[in-house]
Amino acid sequence: MMDFKLPEELQMLQQSLRRYVDNEMIPHERETLEGNELKPEWRAKFQDGMKKLGLWMMDVPEEHGGPGLSLLAKSIVWQELGRTIALPAREDGITGPQVRHILFQLQGEMREKYLLPTLRGEKRGCFAQTEPDAGSDPGGMRTTAVLDGDHYVINGVKRFITGAGKSDFMQLMAATDRAKGSRGGISCFIVDMNTPGVTLTAQYETMMGDRPWEIVLDNVRVPVPHRVGEEGKGFGLAQKWLGAGRVKHGSRALGVAERALEMAVKYSHQRSTFGKPLAERQGVQWQLTDIWMNLDVATLLVRRAASLIDDGQEARVEAYHCKYFSDEMAFQAIDRCMQIHGGIGLTTDLPIERMWRQQRSYRITEGASEVMRTVIARHVMKAYA
Repeated sequence: MMDFKLPEELQMLQQSLRRYVDNEMIPHERETLEGNELKPEWRAKFQDGMKKLGLWMMDVPEEHGGPGLSLLAKSIVWQELGRTIALPAREDGITGPQVRHILFQLQGEMREKYLLPTLRGEKRGCFAQTEPDAGSDPGGMRTTAVLDGDHYVINGVKRFITGAGKSDFMQLMAATDRAKGSRGGISCFIVDMNTPGVTLTAQYETMMGDRPWEIVLDNVRVPVPHRVGEEGKGFGLAQKWLGAGRVKHGSRALGVAERALEMAVKYSHQRSTFGKPLAERQGVQWQLTDIWMNLDVATLLVRRAASLIDDGQEARVEAYHCKYFSDEMAFQAIDRCMQIHGGIGLTTDLPIERMWRQQRSYRITEGASEVMRTVIARHVMKAYA
């Protein structure tokens, strides 16, 4: 059996980070953003805070100059930062460059050209996988990469790509064999955004405030050395990163649910109706109890998935389970928090409405809940056949 009690050093990290979020972020969370962008002065302040906490470059392994945090340690950071709306919904950057697993696979000249400048903050990349007809189903990808001499010719459309407008390059997934789909037919490429044929054609306004892009690739010629890893092995590279990404979803959801519980309990003691505090009404007590119990379950799921991945074990189903349950749980928690607050919960004076909008989006992005359930169902049907 795995012990899910946090090691002492991670307990200390969680306590220190919670104090920072409570004292430096939450009191100012309505003033840190301009639209969905972190204001420069607050970005600098929060980055300085992360450096003092030893969390700068937290996504970077020790051999590349980072602290080499385990996924379990990162999950604690994501959980605590998830308790505040002081940061943008995505790509906040306060812990340093967000470097995906893909870049660490680069060697030689490619490493010098892309990985090292990214680590130094000189370049920025985005991840381009989602398409109009292939979001949660990457096997249906229509963007193709056809080998032509010493180049690949890439054609297709990518949609809802976060950060594309500010990126110098993209980590692009394209089908090199559409018949094989995600089972050996998808390859990964590094493509400069200023490559002829690459066009940003649309930017979408979302209810979360972020503005992802659509990218059109029209006969884009990419040198063979810009392929990352072997041909047809790109989906595996993406999945390794997405597994950690699903733990991130689950971790962030823990922070949302805990903040929802904190706000709902506090308000239930303050607000009285028909001569009685809400806290004394069984209907409210049961809602708060459900939030607490589900938060407890989700915490175990997150820590199990993170621990298994840290141990190098196959944890695909656990990561799916973690994302599905936690994202659904957190949305229900913040929705109940809003209901308990009544009309004041709908206003922008409180963080509830923003957390509600953000958490609603996480039930769709990086794998919709229905897709998570479908994959889990395959596991169940096989395990109990």
